[in-house]
Amino acid sequence: MKIPFLTAKRIYLRSLNEEDLQGNYIKWLNDPEVCQFNSHHFFPYNQEQGKQYIQNTNSSHNKLVLAIVTKKDNIHIGNISLQQINYIDRSAEYAIIIGEKKYWGQGYAKEASDLIVKHGFVELNLNRIYCGTSEKNFGMIKLAKALNMKKEGLRRKAMYKNGNYHNIIEFGLLRREYLKELLPLKSS
Repeated sequence: MKIPFLTAKRIYLRSLNEEDLQGNYIKWLNDPEVCQFNSHHFFPYNQEQGKQYIQNTNSSHNKLVLAIVTKKDNIHIGNISLQQINYIDRSAEYAIIIGEKKYWGQGYAKEASDLIVKHGFVELNLNRIYCGTSEKNFGMIKLAKALNMKKEGLRRKAMYKNGNYHNIIEFGLLRREYLKELLPLKSS
């Protein structure tokens, strides 16, 4: 049974399950366009790897990986995560992939991101959520800024993709910055 974990207006987030492997999930990770700015698509991805990943993810307390599903059609359109959760430093790395291309550029990533960032700060009691992305990943840069993440640095030529080295821009958001953004909403 597919039970929603976090819910927004158009989407909900739930645990990944092996049924997801029957959809387009494997295709996303083998699609050079979907993976042009992430750490996938260096080696072919198959069903067995997907099954192992889902089993490992669902049994881990150091990463929270959730499926992004549309409410209207119940379609698994991508995944979102807080990874490398560090309970001492109270930090986690944020990552997202929207694999279904027809949902690109429509605000689904922002809607899902708002849910997981809130969960990270409010429920997991994180102090910092961070991410890194290729300097050419304009969609992710726009999303990080929409989440009020601050540019924290640059890892020069840190990613090799499509025959070239690319800079990685680092972004981060602190709990106090996140809560500060919420305060005006509470008083209105």
